Amino acid sequence: MSNHLLKLSIHATPGAKRTEAAGAYSGALRVRLGAPPVDGKANAALIEWAAKAFGIPKARVELLHGAAGRQKVLSIAFDSSAELAAAQAQVARWMAHSQP
Repeated sequence: MSNHLLKLSIHATPGAKRTEAAGAYSGALRVRLGAPPVDGKANAALIEWAAKAFGIPKARVELLHGAAGRQKVLSIAFDSSAELAAAQAQVARWMAHSQP
């Protein structure tokens, strides 16, 4: 397993029109999820979004905490420190574009 891990705090908003990053919320990255919070669908949508957003396989994204709540923590594994740094920069850009 990679030792280039990004632990990402997420504030999930299920039931949105589409899945997307939506700025910062109480120190976490708000992610709108285009899936309902039933039968793990919102968690699956979050993992799929993270894998696509960072260009990695879904197997490298793990939900560490918050399976049943809005406050979640993802662990995302990268191959190199350069990929990790690029991901951290992307998260910073998403957090800077806060929307109401």
